[in-house]
Amino acid sequence: MTICVPHFWKLGNRYYPLFQIKNIPEGSHQYELLKHAEATLGSGNLRQAVMLPEGEDLNEWIAVNTVDFFNQINMLYGTITEFCTETSCSVMSAGPRYEYHWADGTNIKKPIKCSAPKYIDYLMTWVQDQLDDETLFPSKIGVPFPKNFMSVAKTILKRLFRVYAHIYHQHFDSVMQLQEEAHLNTSFKHFIFFVQEFSLIDRRELSPLQDLIEKLGSKDR
Repeated sequence: MTICVPHFWKLGNRYYPLFQIKNIPEGSHQYELLKHAEATLGSGNLRQAVMLPEGEDLNEWIAVNTVDFFNQINMLYGTITEFCTETSCSVMSAGPRYEYHWADGTNIKKPIKCSAPKYIDYLMTWVQDQLDDETLFPSKIGVPFPKNFMSVAKTILKRLFRVYAHIYHQHFDSVMQLQEEAHLNTSFKHFIFFVQEFSLIDRRELSPLQDLIEKLGSKDR
């Protein structure tokens, strides 16, 4: 199992802790795909940026973007860890109607109730383990993706969404205080457009932020 070791990244004049960052090897095709995605994002058209590039493999495109969203969410959550504590967030929730319990099916088979920081620690460690597994996320050209890849990717993205939902519901005041709401909104909008483009998360799973999703989407119509 991967152990989460703190790293740091800089936003503005502050340094924030990270669980870890998953690097895509330079020179690999996935690295070129990531560069393409970043260049398209620079155009400001997020709907276009999430579309599958012509001639590319769907699984590889989803893999590259899943890694990128994992890194983004790591960074975003890192900015508010001092506000997300065992005391302030004794349960992992997204508002009063949504509470999440953790299970990974291997080490913890029966869902357990835990604090938000503990849940997110479990989650990020679990995601990192999936991303590091070459049989699930192959990084070498010519190595095929497994038949269950799409199912695994959907589970990862569904769980990463919960971190966005927790930040918006429980810590948005802190995000605004840090003047990071534009960064959070852009990242979340990119994430939502991506999962919508490829139908990767069930609509009911998105319920905690449905109003925000509709608001963000309406601006691009």
